[in-house]
Amino acid sequence: MFTVAFFYAANYSIAKWAMPEFISPFAFIIVRVGCGAVFFGLYYFLFAREKIASSRDYFDLAVCAFFGVALNMLAFFKGLSMTSSINASVLMMLSPIMVVLYSAIGSKTRIKPLVYLGITVAFIGAAFLVNAASFSVSREGIIGDLLIMLNASSFAFHLYYVARLLKKYKATTVTAYMFMFGFLLVLPVGYADFAAVQWSTFTSKALFAMVFVVFFVTIVNYILNVWAVQHSTSTQVGSYIYLQPLLATLIAVGLGMDILTREKAAFGLLIVLGLWLVNKGR
Repeated sequence: MFTVAFFYAANYSIAKWAMPEFISPFAFIIVRVGCGAVFFGLYYFLFAREKIASSRDYFDLAVCAFFGVALNMLAFFKGLSMTSSINASVLMMLSPIMVVLYSAIGSKTRIKPLVYLGITVAFIGAAFLVNAASFSVSREGIIGDLLIMLNASSFAFHLYYVARLLKKYKATTVTAYMFMFGFLLVLPVGYADFAAVQWSTFTSKALFAMVFVVFFVTIVNYILNVWAVQHSTSTQVGSYIYLQPLLATLIAVGLGMDILTREKAAFGLLIVLGLWLVNKGR
C-alpha cells in the first residue's frame, strides 16, 4: 500500500507533463483503462483462466468496475477540472472515513477504537498538509466539489465491495474483469476526446508521463490494490490514502517544485503516526 500511495502521489506531478496540454482528461482515461483491459485481459485468458462460478459474480464484477474504474476516474478528472486542487485534496480525504462506515454498516464489522483514533490522527495531519484552511465553496466550483466527493465515495465503496470477490477469486482475475467491464463503460464518454488527440505533437516528456501513468499508476497500482485488500482489510487499505499528500509533497520537493518546512514535516509525522495506529488496531 505504501507503493500504491507513492505512485499515486507521483501521478499528481508527472501526469501534468502530458495533461491537459497534449491529451484531455477523458482521453487519458480511455488510454489508461484500455491498456489495463488489454494487459489484464490477455493475462487472464492466456494464463489464469479462472472460471467465474455464477452469474451473480459477473454482476458483482460489473459493480466493482463501475465504482472502482469508470465512475471513480471520470468523476475525479472532471471534478478536478471544475474545482481547486486544495478542495480536491481535502475532499479526497473523506474516502478512508467512508470505507470505515461501509465496512461497519454493510458487513457489520466491529471497528476497534484504535483504528478510529488512527484515522482521525492521519486525517488531521493530511488536512494540515494540504492546507485545508484554504478550502472554499463557490457557485462555480460546487459541482466540481460534488464530483470529487462522488469519486471519494465510489472508490471507498469499491474497496468495501471488492472484498467479497477476493475471497473467491485471484486478484488478477478480479482486476481483469474490472478493467474489461470498465473499458466498456468509459468508452462512450471519452471516445470523442480520444479521437481528437494529436499524437504527433507529443514530446518525449509527455510520452514518459503517459507510460508512467499507464504502467505504474494504472496497471501496477490496481493489481497491488486488490492484492492488498485480499491480504488485509478494506479499512487498512483505505487509510493509506492519507500517505498520498505526504509523498506528493516529498516528490514535489525532490523535483524542485516545493519546499520542505518544519510544519510540513510535523504534519507528515502525524500521518505516519495515524497509519501506525490503524495497523496496530486492525
